[in-house]
Amino acid sequence: MKLNDYFQIAWDQYIETTPSAKKINDLLSQRGESVVNDHIAFRTFDNHALCMDRFIEFFKQYDYEVCGDYVFEEKKLDAVHLENKDKACPKIFISQLQNNNFSKKLQRLIKECVESEDFDFNELLISGSKNWHICYDQYQMALEESEYAAWVLAHGIRPNHFTVLVNELSSFSGLGEFNSFLKENSFEMNTSGGEIKGNPAVYLEQSSTMADSIHVDFDGETHQVASCFYEFAKRYPIKEDILFQGFVTSSADRIFESTNKVIDK
Repeated sequence: MKLNDYFQIAWDQYIETTPSAKKINDLLSQRGESVVNDHIAFRTFDNHALCMDRFIEFFKQYDYEVCGDYVFEEKKLDAVHLENKDKACPKIFISQLQNNNFSKKLQRLIKECVESEDFDFNELLISGSKNWHICYDQYQMALEESEYAAWVLAHGIRPNHFTVLVNELSSFSGLGEFNSFLKENSFEMNTSGGEIKGNPAVYLEQSSTMADSIHVDFDGETHQVASCFYEFAKRYPIKEDILFQGFVTSSADRIFESTNKVIDK
């Protein structure tokens, strides 16, 4: 499979659960804008079957390499970002739960789900799905400890978000004006830590919508839960004509909260 074919599959999976992203792209297209994707993000668990190393191995075959690593102490996550030798390709941001820092009950549930049977990781990633089933009570139990864990248990390893590179939008003066455009069109923004996370001093500004919602089958019982969101990034030069390509943990920590949206109790 060619890399662009995978990206198209991933995008189709993403907008299936995040129709607001397609609506935003359509609005931008009407303004004559062409959207450039800054990065694609994935969430996973620190289990051999699904850990970050599996993602890294998958993307390395397409000339990606790890260019940064991060720790999110409050949310108990580790993360890396990958860049391609072809700088026109989007970055890949992969985070994983520090399973061992949670209760034995949650660790046991995750282990039972992701190690229940043999599977081909690449096939699972390409399909953007999961090969396990949980009941709604198990989802609620996970949600009490970690919204992140509950999200992965509900959705699997499909893309968590795509990201508009605001630098490439010609009809907006900056991220603030772009956010105003989104709000004028009735999109709900993530305001945790401020609507714009970061600033030019750290070479990166970020914002995001709050997640859409979808109906998920929990072992025969359907409930509506938060799905995915759309992120927006404005990057600043670290030296002349060279934009900062990394991530700022204090900002990304709040971007994670774009899925903190309890819909169906």
